[in-house]
Amino acid sequence: MTVPRLVLATRNPHKIDELRRILDGAGLAVHLVGVDVFPHVHDVVETGTTFAENALLKAHAVAAATGLPAVADDSGLCVDVLGGAPGVFSARWSGRHGDDKANLDLLLAQLADVPDDRRGAHFACAAALALPGGVERVVEGRLTGCLARAPRGEHGFGYDPVFVPEGDVRTTAEMAPPEKDAISHRGRAFRALAPLVGELAG
Repeated sequence: MTVPRLVLATRNPHKIDELRRILDGAGLAVHLVGVDVFPHVHDVVETGTTFAENALLKAHAVAAATGLPAVADDSGLCVDVLGGAPGVFSARWSGRHGDDKANLDLLLAQLADVPDDRRGAHFACAAALALPGGVERVVEGRLTGCLARAPRGEHGFGYDPVFVPEGDVRTTAEMAPPEKDAISHRGRAFRALAPLVGELAG
């Protein structure tokens, strides 16, 4: 039996590893590759105003450019006292896309005077699957918690070092990757998407 190829619409190796672990854990046999193996595929401008819109934009663009089923996610941190920001701007909150340290430093500075009992936040993720013919599916996942005052932990990426899931005292960067996958917003979204990948891309 031929294992179907599936393109994850990202150049972020952390996300590729994470999705591979999640799909393997769901028992889904696919050959997952990142968009970096297709040099002709350009980065997609995220012009959507919601996570779902951005995920679908990226998945459709990559499916059309590669002729393969494509999966994309858009995810971010939504802070209660900031009215849900950084939200879709999470990866470029400091002004430069993908600068995790600058994003984290800016967020902590903005929340410096916010008391512990008002530092609620959640991670949100929309995961989309698009086929070259235009078929699409999108699902969402969420992880609720609060924000620490300083980064802790060596695992994860992005805002993981300051996010403490509800019911825990550790940040998601202090959790082993499989433990984080089991509860994360991205893990929940991609586990919900996995059966659809098996059904439509198999």
